[in-house]
Amino acid sequence: MRPIWNGLNRLTALLLLLLLAPVMLALAAWIRIADGKGVLFVQDRGGRNGVPFRMLKFRSMVHNSVAMSAELGIDDPFGLVENDPRITRCGRFLRRTSLDELPQLINVLRGQMNLVGPRPDVLPQVACYSPEDARRLEVKPGITGWAQVNGRDDIDWAQRFVLDRWYVDNWSPLLDLRIVWRTAVSLNRDEPPVHVDQLNITRQQAPAEEVSRVG
Repeated sequence: MRPIWNGLNRLTALLLLLLLAPVMLALAAWIRIADGKGVLFVQDRGGRNGVPFRMLKFRSMVHNSVAMSAELGIDDPFGLVENDPRITRCGRFLRRTSLDELPQLINVLRGQMNLVGPRPDVLPQVACYSPEDARRLEVKPGITGWAQVNGRDDIDWAQRFVLDRWYVDNWSPLLDLRIVWRTAVSLNRDEPPVHVDQLNITRQQAPAEEVSRVG
């Protein structure tokens, strides 16, 4: 069933890209005019079995957002702060409506992602996964997922791992359709409160501590 479902995901992505092309072009033009060059944000993420791929998003933050995290005193380089100055003028709307994720339809068409699955994590964090954490890599990552419709940014990574493992163990086409529906009805949501993810902070500090012990 999985190969058939993966093929249907790619076909659906192609149809959505054709249907939403005018919207995506309009968003690209808006970002370019309002916030300058660099319409897309491209980042290496961990795919199925941890294989890296280049994930696409509409850019919603300034170009040096990760580097700026140190200047802002953010321990989690991938976290946010209240009224985050790294989010662009367009970005706040794009993130609230999830329209920044639309370019990932190209990733689905390429076979790197599915419409539904665990959200792909950045490579430095994938490298720190325990065997139990890595179970979320048994399936293709998704544009939306079970964790996203059960808390999204308002839950930390430890909870996401639990939800992602549940998804892997209980996957079915019907579950995917249920997640797509719940995603669609919650697109224009309020911004979630800023959530400090201690697991990300621990991961970030671990390599430095390891180097210190070796030295």
